[in-house]
Amino acid sequence: MTIQKRKIYIAGHNGMVGSAICRKLTKNPNVHLIVKSREELDLLNQEKVRVFFETEKPDEVYLAAARVGGILANHDFPAEFIYENLMIEANIIHSSWLSGVKKLLFLGSSCIYPKFAAQPIDEGALLTGHLEPTNEPYAIAKIAGIKLCESYNRQYGVDYRSIMPTNLYGPGDNYHAENSHVIPALIRRFHQAKVNGDNTVIVWGSGLPRREFLYVDDMAAASIFVMKLNKKSYQTVTREMISHLNVGFGSDITIKELSQNIAQIVGFNGTIKFDSARHDGTPQKLMDSQKLMKLGWQPHVDLIEGLSLAYADFCNNEVRTK
Repeated sequence: MTIQKRKIYIAGHNGMVGSAICRKLTKNPNVHLIVKSREELDLLNQEKVRVFFETEKPDEVYLAAARVGGILANHDFPAEFIYENLMIEANIIHSSWLSGVKKLLFLGSSCIYPKFAAQPIDEGALLTGHLEPTNEPYAIAKIAGIKLCESYNRQYGVDYRSIMPTNLYGPGDNYHAENSHVIPALIRRFHQAKVNGDNTVIVWGSGLPRREFLYVDDMAAASIFVMKLNKKSYQTVTREMISHLNVGFGSDITIKELSQNIAQIVGFNGTIKFDSARHDGTPQKLMDSQKLMKLGWQPHVDLIEGLSLAYADFCNNEVRTK
């Protein structure tokens, strides 16, 4: 008897998270992955997305596609960040419902929470205070994605879930000189300093903010874990109007400590200086991931191991970082 393979569409399969999910799902012989490049399918085009879903009719969807970037990119391109992310998630979620998709996982971001939320941040902190101004447009788009899933669940009886990862890093990251997140930006900066023989590396900000980081393969495992949960188990830890789950490592580190660790891994032996004139962002952002961990998921890659793997990925793919 031939087993019918589940057709799973990964939106954003070329991104860091999407590619990690693909790597894990390809190991399952009962899964048929559906992927489309940006050139093959413009997720900003509602009609093209609708036709794609009607043609392919996937059984499940992982919505990992997004316009992403660091503090500078969010500051310089707020219109693109809110518009593109709103369009991507609205097109995919609505077309999923139209084509009969019953299960979908929306990947959000920890920036949905208020700037001064109590630490660690519980899922219930959503919409309880002002957002960090530097990435507010992106955060609002991600909040809208959560509410889209909640609304379609409530009105149409589908099972669309949301998970909010902490800061992610690892293979497939964006190492752009200006538009990358903190870990890839620092890896690039310290590596170039080592290669050029520079004695000093300047790190933006005071170095005092605390951040939590999760290796991307752990995030991929969490995504698949949440999708596999039966509906009753998922609903035991979520409730109406708070339907998302946090995904984090469980501890944080200062940017100063992070910089020192990356410098050591890269092999930079010079001086690290901090430019306090640059924006620090949120003082601390540590996720409370106990709800997910109580269901049985745990991260496996600690920060030092993950940073070493990330640096190896950077060196192996340096041509794509330019």
